[in-house]
Amino acid sequence: MQDNTPAVADTERSERRGIQSIEVGGALLQALVRSGKPMILKELAREAGMPPAKAHPYLVSFGKLGLIEQNPLTGRYGLGPFALQVGLTALHGLDPLKAAIPEVARLADDIELNVAIAVWGNLGPTIVHIEECSKQIHVNMRPGTVMTPLLLSATGRVFAAFLPERIVAPILAGETAAEPTSATDLTVTSPEAAEQLLQEVRRHRLARALGNPIPGINAFSAPVFNDVGQLTLAITAMGPAGSFDTAWDGATAQRVRTCAQVVAARLGAAAQSPSAGV
Repeated sequence: MQDNTPAVADTERSERRGIQSIEVGGALLQALVRSGKPMILKELAREAGMPPAKAHPYLVSFGKLGLIEQNPLTGRYGLGPFALQVGLTALHGLDPLKAAIPEVARLADDIELNVAIAVWGNLGPTIVHIEECSKQIHVNMRPGTVMTPLLLSATGRVFAAFLPERIVAPILAGETAAEPTSATDLTVTSPEAAEQLLQEVRRHRLARALGNPIPGINAFSAPVFNDVGQLTLAITAMGPAGSFDTAWDGATAQRVRTCAQVVAARLGAAAQSPSAGV
């Protein structure tokens, strides 16, 4: 029997290599996405790294497919209706939790802290996934834990800061009116103090809790927004106070924030999302 192994290997290499013309033309679509606005041919070609004469035939073909359309008055090229349909179909098929888990796993390994994912549930911010790092970090938290009161934890503060006011305002009113019941309760006793705390969260796009709600455990929590700027979930890194970098601009804070931004980008969020809910 004839040995076709080399031929199979050549075919596999060819498949991995892909179709160069598609990759070249794709640079034009990527340039339009990065720009976020229609562009003239010269600008678009420059951003895609090719001469205008080379770019134009690709644009004609993309136009026939509806991926790109040209304004007849200005001559500028923008993304077409089929590009919108492709994007919406991809977004509708996304599961935010599935998008977040791989990034959270990498983050836990990177910063050597336990990292949790929380979503807004019927009872408030609810932990739905915990990624443990290689170190033994004892945190009394498991999937299903509800992070209330909102102002007590970094996770709760993220939801309090970025959910629509109509959802959180009644809850915060009750929290600031209540008397502390233990030494670990947060000492935010007025609406003014609560608002000041939440403004800090919005300013940093990150919430921090030192020793709350678990004594000896610090945390940073970052919001993840979806394609329409709504808060979808929170990513929270937790670790022992003695080895936890609490600086707002420290390595831990930056990596937690970056992880949230990466997940948000996978969900179609813009680079900057609203600073607070409406």
